[in-house]
Amino acid sequence: MIAITTTNGKTHDSHANLRRQGAVLITGASSGIGFATATLLARHGTIVFAGIRRQIDGEMLLREGAGNIKPMLIDVADPNSLLRARAKIESLREYRLDALVNNAGIALAGPLELLPLADLRKQFEVNFFGALAAIQTFLPLLRDSGGRIVNVSSISGKLATPFVGAYSASKFALEAASDALRLELRPFGVSVSVVEPGSVRTPIWRRSTEASLKILDEASIGRSDYDTAIRQMMRLAQQQELRGLPPDRVARVIERALTARRPSARYLVGLDAYLRLLVARLPETIRDALISAAMGGISRRSDAALERHF
Repeated sequence: MIAITTTNGKTHDSHANLRRQGAVLITGASSGIGFATATLLARHGTIVFAGIRRQIDGEMLLREGAGNIKPMLIDVADPNSLLRARAKIESLREYRLDALVNNAGIALAGPLELLPLADLRKQFEVNFFGALAAIQTFLPLLRDSGGRIVNVSSISGKLATPFVGAYSASKFALEAASDALRLELRPFGVSVSVVEPGSVRTPIWRRSTEASLKILDEASIGRSDYDTAIRQMMRLAQQQELRGLPPDRVARVIERALTARRPSARYLVGLDAYLRLLVARLPETIRDALISAAMGGISRRSDAALERHF
């Protein structure tokens, strides 16, 4: 089993504490980064409470989990779901919750002008408020164990780009909350780390683009002005899914955040994350020019829209 070293210097593992085995809770474990992290930790001997939305999603986790994964229905946007999960974990007296990995997230793409506020609120409900709700729910258990919180953010939480503003805004908020929590929880021996991947080879952006297109198709005003940009957005989403880092790479960094004797406040993952962080630190005029060039004119109006103005 991996040893989770707490910020107060205690090491929790199955050998040091035979009565209560340390466990990690991961939200959004059905696929992508969450699935990769759950299976990696389980293969290394850690008990994983894997948060899933549907019972069927737990079947593959059980097959891949070497007997160490315990799927658990969790919807971070539903407070009652979180409370039920906490009650279930508390009822399992043989386990001690040593860490929470906030991984559940959704991505909404499209021009901020056209995205309905209800959908923008849903973006925040999962990525930001859902993460905070999970922290508030499970923090009493983590304070008892001197445990850890790992919030899976994104380099988009440091650098906002066109047409992913809603997603970036939710991750910027998560970054800010993590900074505050890191200092607030330090006196209680609970550490807070943020993992910031660049492009990752997961279906989140393809799914996001498909869902966003349905939303945008219902926009009767201004939709045509963004046609060229939306096509470019779809192309970039496909490239990101094909060329991004494998989720296992991010999972290994999350494991490092859980096991390092002195966990870092932030973990960048991937070369593009480092490059985008450098861009984020440039003056706005230079930064805007670089982003516009890199996105191949994604912010330009479609030809048809231009013709209407001349």
